[in-house]
Amino acid sequence: MLEIYNTLTKKKEEFKPINKDEVRMYSCGPTVYWYQHIGNLRTYIFSDILKRILKFNNFNVNHVINVTDVGHLTSDQDSGEDKMEKAAIKEGKTAKEIAKYYFDLFVADLKKLNVIEPNVWSWATEHIQEQIALVKILEEKGYTYKTNDGIYFDTSKFPDYGKFANLDIEGLQEGKRIGLGEKKNKTDFALWKFSEENKKRQQEWDSPWGVGFPGWHIECSAMSSKYLGKQFDIHTGGIDHIPIHHTNEIAQSECAFGTKPWVKYWMHGAFLELKDGKMSKSEGKIWTITDLEKKGLSPLDYRYYCLLTHYRKRMIFSFEGIEAAKSAHERLKTICTEIKDDGRENEKYLEEFKQKIDDDLNMPEAIQILWKLIKDKNAKGKYQTIKKMDEVFGLKLLKKEEIKIPKEVQYLLEKRKIARENKDWNKSDELRDEIKEFGFEVKDTKEGAEIKKI
Repeated sequence: MLEIYNTLTKKKEEFKPINKDEVRMYSCGPTVYWYQHIGNLRTYIFSDILKRILKFNNFNVNHVINVTDVGHLTSDQDSGEDKMEKAAIKEGKTAKEIAKYYFDLFVADLKKLNVIEPNVWSWATEHIQEQIALVKILEEKGYTYKTNDGIYFDTSKFPDYGKFANLDIEGLQEGKRIGLGEKKNKTDFALWKFSEENKKRQQEWDSPWGVGFPGWHIECSAMSSKYLGKQFDIHTGGIDHIPIHHTNEIAQSECAFGTKPWVKYWMHGAFLELKDGKMSKSEGKIWTITDLEKKGLSPLDYRYYCLLTHYRKRMIFSFEGIEAAKSAHERLKTICTEIKDDGRENEKYLEEFKQKIDDDLNMPEAIQILWKLIKDKNAKGKYQTIKKMDEVFGLKLLKKEEIKIPKEVQYLLEKRKIARENKDWNKSDELRDEIKEFGFEVKDTKEGAEIKKI
């Protein structure tokens, strides 16, 4: 029985999909105006683990991730510049060029992390008409009003607004600032923003209300409903989305579609933070997968590192921590690739493993079960059991890496082979030391010499 923590109900629940044969799942995707840092990527690893566990439990998963390439403003209060337009001006490119460039880098990082791509990448700019249609439904039902800068959702007409995030709505209203402008309530949010007069945007469209662009929140409701229906099973994202973005999604969707709950299970991943605070793009304080690779860390070392902390627990990033994870991961992989396949599975260990992963994705304890299996000298069926577990871990534990050996090292290996054939052991040892200086280690076995990168 799979149990997951539901942000909507604030408790752990047995997972029961709406349709028996398919799990419909939506994940908040990137705003593609800059690099995705390792904190962002922790959230996608969490969603990937969830999807793998659903598949492990024999569910078919229909997964959609959106790509925000318009409408995400620099302020959550519906003000400031569009992040895409701002990046385009800064880099001297078009918004489309910026979006494609950073999206391609993001997908490359996901591939390195062995994250399974979604069934659908849903781009905001390719679904403008769906977003306009959804705003029209809300307008016809009386949930909107017009200001000088856009069409807004009136949160006072949705009694449950703020319940999802435990917001103190009365306190927020009492704390209204003079800068509230034409908004009726501090929590009201833009569904459609008007383009500024005498200022041409790169990305703007005609609408029944005037030339402009969609608000950030409306895109997720419009696109998820197109691909997954007016009610679906799981919505994932980072905890930072709970108080505004996801709260607003719920309000506009339940009012438009009349389905309650709009999403049955909401799941959120906690932050990965630096010792001195949150990793922040706006402050330029980030680490990327490429940065880690430059320090000799592989993306799968980072994936392993993330699995050592529960997805709902805050994770403090340190190079000491990830170096320790790298050592453990490399040792684990070395042991796994040396295990022989006896064609069997170990049901005892697989059952223990399943209990852990089905307990709200308890990956730290699932990793412990894996190590327990490996250290058990009497356990049978290790290879096939590890293979099955790695369908969830996604660490490529049984894949032997192809080592690219430089010509200089190949030459030394040939010389060493001749030395050993001539039983010149001193020369053989000297050549082994020379090979080591190139960053390779030689191990002599009955089958011959094995070489690995140090």
